[in-house]
Amino acid sequence: MSTRIALLRAINLGAKRKFPRDDVVAAVTAAGFSDVETYLNTGNVRLTTSMRSTPRIEAALEAAFLADRGFEVPTLVLTPEELREVDAAAAALDHDGHHYVTLLRDLPDPQALAALQERAGPGERVVLGGRAVHLLVGADGVHGTRLGNALVEKVLGTVATTRNPTVVRTMVERWC
Repeated sequence: MSTRIALLRAINLGAKRKFPRDDVVAAVTAAGFSDVETYLNTGNVRLTTSMRSTPRIEAALEAAFLADRGFEVPTLVLTPEELREVDAAAAALDHDGHHYVTLLRDLPDPQALAALQERAGPGERVVLGGRAVHLLVGADGVHGTRLGNALVEKVLGTVATTRNPTVVRTMVERWC
């Protein structure tokens, strides 16, 4: 049995994508996973599984969420080691503005990463750190930048979901 951390994308946004924490736990448990715990109501889930294949775990969770909710919930799964690596990369970055951690289902190829980095505006940076790109933007945060989850997914061609470094750190402290 191994512990995994599942990160759900785009839940509890607006009236049509509601997925309360207790319902997430019930769906994950019904899909055959155990020791299920959530943090916040934004789709951060720790689970235990005998499955070894990350793509199989992601597919099982996505199928369970679709059956339960009636809408797709893109999901990416990390090992505790991968989440610790993302957290360590976040802690090592020095930036005066906002820092967003966009976790990735797949590591980007170098050309796609370079294309995303070229989209950064003045004073902004895109840094790969673990299975995440760290978006370092100005004081206006998401309101003052073109960088965001949708652009990351489009340019890198992978499922991505964004958290702030504090949430990542708290998940590491609780679950890793």
